[in-house]
Amino acid sequence: MKVERKSDHAVSDDSCKAATGKSLSEWFEQIDARGGVALGRRDIGQWLYAEMKVDPWWSATINCEYEIARNQVEKDGKARGYTICATKTIKADPNVCYAAFSSAGAMDRWFGSGHSLDLGDGGKLANADGNRATIKKANPGKTIRLTWEDPDLTLPTPVEIKFAPAGAKTTVMVTIDRLQTRAEADGYRRAWGEALDRLKALVEG
Repeated sequence: MKVERKSDHAVSDDSCKAATGKSLSEWFEQIDARGGVALGRRDIGQWLYAEMKVDPWWSATINCEYEIARNQVEKDGKARGYTICATKTIKADPNVCYAAFSSAGAMDRWFGSGHSLDLGDGGKLANADGNRATIKKANPGKTIRLTWEDPDLTLPTPVEIKFAPAGAKTTVMVTIDRLQTRAEADGYRRAWGEALDRLKALVEG
């Protein structure tokens, strides 16, 4: 899976003002006036999206960049960062979808080339595109949890892949947390979205 680390839009005061009517710094001042970081990400996001009618991309960006600007960090000293999610509903049962992740040969057919994979607790994933990960937990037909460790990532990030049955179909949902820049978030969202498109075509073909 090749990842182009590029944000969908420029993240700047000028671009934010053009898109939302206020610059990033102006939004930050408004959030401060409402109660600041004590409000929490959920309440700030709800206010931006539901009340102020800021579109989802800019709501998330303002929220995350606000935390960075106000030096809100986790125990490791890094920002909580962005969370992205890619989903695809596939006409197959969860075990069939899970099988596409279960071996190097299976991954080579849709995710990228040159895989090595040990899909067990503590196992490793690597491929020719430079993707690297450590398997934290694999629950066949249900979930795979990894720590994604691509060399160009700001820091290793948690990834969860869920296989949720939906009648005769399965929803495959990939969630990545703690992406530290908008460019990383958008890049991985696009790359996983394209990968799941290839998975759907393979399984349903």
